[in-house]
Amino acid sequence: MTQRRAFTAVLATETNTFSPIRIDIDAFEASLLARPGEHPGTPTLCSAVVTVGRQFAKDNDWQLVEGTSAWADPAGLVSRQCYELLRDEILGQLKKNGPFDVIVLGLHGAMVVAGYDDPEGDFLTRAREIVGPTVPIVATMDPHSHLTRKRITAADALIAFKEFPHTDFVERAEDAWHLAGETVAGRARPVISVFDPKMIDVFPTSKEPMRGFVDDMIELERGTPNILSLSVIHGFMAGDVPEMGTKILAVTNDDHPLGERVAKELGEKLYGLRGKVRSPELTPSEAFDKAVGSSGGPVTIADMWDNPGGGTAGDSTILLTEALKRQLTKTAFGSIWDPIAVKLCHAAGEGTSLKLRFGAKSAPETGLPIDAEVVVIRNVKNATQVFGDSIVPIGDATWIKVSGIDVILNSTRAQCFDTSLFTNFGIDLADLKIVVVKSTNHFYRSFAEISQLILYCSAGRPYPNDPRKTPYKKAPSDIWPISDYALTLDEEAQETLKATGRSGGKS
Repeated sequence: MTQRRAFTAVLATETNTFSPIRIDIDAFEASLLARPGEHPGTPTLCSAVVTVGRQFAKDNDWQLVEGTSAWADPAGLVSRQCYELLRDEILGQLKKNGPFDVIVLGLHGAMVVAGYDDPEGDFLTRAREIVGPTVPIVATMDPHSHLTRKRITAADALIAFKEFPHTDFVERAEDAWHLAGETVAGRARPVISVFDPKMIDVFPTSKEPMRGFVDDMIELERGTPNILSLSVIHGFMAGDVPEMGTKILAVTNDDHPLGERVAKELGEKLYGLRGKVRSPELTPSEAFDKAVGSSGGPVTIADMWDNPGGGTAGDSTILLTEALKRQLTKTAFGSIWDPIAVKLCHAAGEGTSLKLRFGAKSAPETGLPIDAEVVVIRNVKNATQVFGDSIVPIGDATWIKVSGIDVILNSTRAQCFDTSLFTNFGIDLADLKIVVVKSTNHFYRSFAEISQLILYCSAGRPYPNDPRKTPYKKAPSDIWPISDYALTLDEEAQETLKATGRSGGKS
């Protein structure tokens, strides 16, 4: 029997089109830029298809050809030159090393490039042109993405992470490779169905009601014959693109009517939860009042909208300014992005006191820079944190004390995923009363293990978190809450995105 051949590669980032921070090749090199065979043994959020693919190929005696893996931490628009360079590099590898029995790609789904509103659609379409109509293309995606007609046309199956925080990115890569294997073996003919409930929201799955919604969806996926995969595409409200919005994605085994029915049922159910799923958001004053008044600790406060994982800088000082005004102690902040301040602290050396200006340099509505006498406690070169099986770089970093408050400064933007952001510097969280993290929800699983109270704080507006006020130019205007759109649940004419008839082996 001829050995099966598979190709895998990664091209991923998340684009906040309102962010002033642009992405070029240096941003990929700072996060992950691995040429064929260079991907480390641990996955990144969007590159688990590579590490899982290696094991799948070994277990099934397949030949795996690895293309380039490129991931950049979220920011603003990707430069056209950078995107086209990486796109053409991967497509060249695909063309040179073929033919293949299947293609498995790691995407994010919310990348936007100068000149390309839908770069993933462009990438998938070009890949399809190379491999032809019969070779299955399977891709994993972040749910904070834009599900476009172009992607549905080009791919046989798209599988999004189910959890937010995205603790299941390895499991979804395993799903993708299992589906790839079943399709190549002729046991599956994946068909995509999509329902558009015409809405956009934030859907944390760490608490109700989304916890129950996702659990029910998983049971439906497992218990219904011919359903291969179900996903909620949350959408990404900071991406001003024509097809922005929430979608339900169903992949069935050659059963388009089933996919349409299930996607519509889930979409209508999700629409009924609109406005009820976001975590309660406190002002800085309210958050600190609750934290200080709480017995025990540490209390975790999420600076949820200055989240580098959503493309912001991560250098807002609004909460730190409030903590300094209150003369708090036993408080730690992780982290504030300021490469210049880090460089100055590394030059000064550990144990040194110096006058330092740091933070609030990237954008308006992020507070004012902090001018203070600080003590450099620890300098770390190439510092990291973990997120599940992934190792996340934060660049050269420094732990400083400012008026008794612990602050981590980092040089590579990254949100706080895990308590290791602090413990890797030697900070004992058990000794603290308050921990402030820059993250919307990815921190939750790790910090829920050490915090008896978690608070979500909306401080400033570095991220466009209210679609009713965001100055969109391209996003659809007929979706909730941008408009007063009301879904007619029994309306047969409700717009449903349909696959174009391509399923594994079908032209």
